[in-house]
Amino acid sequence: MKIKVGDKLPSSKLFYLDQNNDVKKIDVQDLCKDNKTIILGMPGAFTKTCSAIHLPGYIKNYDLAKKKGVTKIICIAVNDPNVMKAWGENQKTGNKIFMVGDPFLNFTKSIGTEVDKSEKGLGVRSNRYTMLVENQILKKVEVEKETATCELSGAESFLKSI
Repeated sequence: MKIKVGDKLPSSKLFYLDQNNDVKKIDVQDLCKDNKTIILGMPGAFTKTCSAIHLPGYIKNYDLAKKKGVTKIICIAVNDPNVMKAWGENQKTGNKIFMVGDPFLNFTKSIGTEVDKSEKGLGVRSNRYTMLVENQILKKVEVEKETATCELSGAESFLKSI
């Protein structure tokens, strides 16, 4: 992983669908400006561990995150914005988690979390991680050794540690 605690997040465009289903771009730095943000890095929408543990854990523990001063939770996966919106609807993220895609791996590569899952038919994806970012500065990060696990980056463990 290239980015380290104390580093400023690199500028990188992410994609999402607005309420009119129009594709919009937003810089991750803008998302994390003047707030305390949790960023969930996931290998892909609708994948087993992401859909069963990682994302649902943060939906379930949203109020605990707010009590700890978190003002925003962002989910980033190597998918297009249409898939991210559909996945958010499927998981009932509502207004709790902002779903954005990193389809070209620009952010993922800039922080050094890309992982090649080609032998499983997935291509290059993001490793699983959770970050705490305050005003664009990385304060804490937990990266899983294997994308199929969600222990360090899971909501219960991560929120307990901040």
